[in-house]
Amino acid sequence: MLKTAAIIFGIVFLLVGVLGFVPGITTGQMLLGIFHVNAVHNIVHLLSGAVALITGLTSTAAARMYFRVFGIVYALVAILGFFIGNGLLLGLISNNMADTWLHVLIALVALALGFVVQDTST
Repeated sequence: MLKTAAIIFGIVFLLVGVLGFVPGITTGQMLLGIFHVNAVHNIVHLLSGAVALITGLTSTAAARMYFRVFGIVYALVAILGFFIGNGLLLGLISNNMADTWLHVLIALVALALGFVVQDTST
């Protein structure tokens, strides 16, 4: 189950990363008119997706570790987003409150997958 979840996360993040560069889907640095993105934000999505896909294709242990690290990182990003609000995280990554709340949701799901879900498959 964790491997499948990591593959799904990977595909979704790769898709979002690519869509962030597509005119019409992203207008005025707003993905779908909701989420504030820039090139660095899109690259983070592409890297997150690539790592998720690799771990999902590797092993359950790798997928679990991905979700643990990914969940912690995204929780920290969400906390930072609440402090920054609409602006640049770490001076690089565009952010708005829609991004922040999505990061909260992603962190919660990833943390649950990494720390709570019991998956004995390999």
